[in-house]
Amino acid sequence: MQYNRDAAVAYADRWAYGRNPRFFDFSDLGGDCTNFASQTLYAGSGVMNYTPLYGWFYISANDRTPSWTGVNELYQFLVTNTGAGLQARVSTLAEIERGDIIQIRFKGGTRFDHSPVVMDVGMRTPETILLAAHSNDANCRPLSSYNYRELRPLHIVNVGE
Repeated sequence: MQYNRDAAVAYADRWAYGRNPRFFDFSDLGGDCTNFASQTLYAGSGVMNYTPLYGWFYISANDRTPSWTGVNELYQFLVTNTGAGLQARVSTLAEIERGDIIQIRFKGGTRFDHSPVVMDVGMRTPETILLAAHSNDANCRPLSSYNYRELRPLHIVNVGE
C-alpha cells in the first residue's frame, strides 16, 4: 500500500496551529510533537498497528502505544516494523519527501527530542526544507531555524497491511 503524502501534508497544514478533537493534546504532559506527527502519518496511511506495546496505535489518551507519542519510540517502530502500518528508513536530507519526519536532537545525549513533519523540501537544504510541528506550534518553519545538534530524517517507504 502506498503512503499518501498529499493527505499527510494536508492534515498537517490543517492542524499545525490547532488540535484535532479526536486526539488528546499532550502539550502539558511532555509535548505534543510526536502525537501530531503520528496523526499526520496516520492521515497519509490509514493503517495502525494494534500490536500491544510495540505497535503503533491510538484509541484514547490512555489506550495507545508509546510509539504514538514518544520521539524515540516512533523511530524504533518505523524502522523495525515489518507488519501493519508505516515502515521507514533513516535517510538523508537529499532523499526526504513531503510527509516524511525529520527528528531533531537539541542537546547532548543519545535521545532525540522533536518530530516535525516535512511540508516542503525546497532544494533539500536546511534553509529550504519547511516543517510543521506541535509543542512549539509551527507551519512551514525552515529546518535551519531550529538550533539542533543532530538530525534523523525518516523517509516513509511503505505501508504494511
